[in-house]
Amino acid sequence: MSHSQQTWEADDYAQNARFVADLAGDVFAWLDPKPGERILDLGCGDGHLTHKITKTGAEVVGVDGSENMIEASRKLGLDAHVMDGHALEFEEEFDAVFSNAALHWMLEPEEVIKGVKRALKPGGRFAAEFGGSGNVAAVVTAMHGVAAKRGGNPALASQWFFPSPPEYQQMLEEHGFEVVRIGLYPRPTPLPTGMRAWIKTMCTPFFAQFGDDMEKAIDDALELLSPALQDWQGDWHADYVRLRVEARLP
Repeated sequence: MSHSQQTWEADDYAQNARFVADLAGDVFAWLDPKPGERILDLGCGDGHLTHKITKTGAEVVGVDGSENMIEASRKLGLDAHVMDGHALEFEEEFDAVFSNAALHWMLEPEEVIKGVKRALKPGGRFAAEFGGSGNVAAVVTAMHGVAAKRGGNPALASQWFFPSPPEYQQMLEEHGFEVVRIGLYPRPTPLPTGMRAWIKTMCTPFFAQFGDDMEKAIDDALELLSPALQDWQGDWHADYVRLRVEARLP
């Protein structure tokens, strides 16, 4: 099974990528959780958003592939479990499945969709946001440039699933979902701790291949990225493009 090689540390993620959860208001609104509903948070991370869903009165279960992240979620008092998103272990248990900024790390999307379908009750809904076509395109291009310069493996720069809306809609419909709405949303996103910290949090498998020269390889990437993603004051942003979707089962 093809999985991303990315690893996670909750403290590092909270410091360098908290904005991922903080900017999830739109997909949270599409979920529209109701008191008494049972909701699965797929790829719950450190539980920041999961906890927000529980405040609506819904009963929420969080799952994530990272033990470190699940430990952080449980410290918030959440019902959270280590589980592979490609092999969800639920059968018709949930009124809704929610996912934010996680599905692009799961490289066999049809297996994920099958699991989401199994987990939902008849008539259940699926609300998700993740990287779509064109997401972090400049960053990926820079990594390919670094690989060419340093003799690295460029395949490690393509560690994500970034579909177009028609591609993802077709996948959902082939598995019995009705797509209510779907779209791409460009969202240039300020990086409070800078591009170097973001790269170290999000792109470890690619840059780790350079061993002792990892920092120099990151320097190369920053040099390539600066004209596009750094402003006149030296502040960085990421070239995010998000795919947001709401779908339902009959």
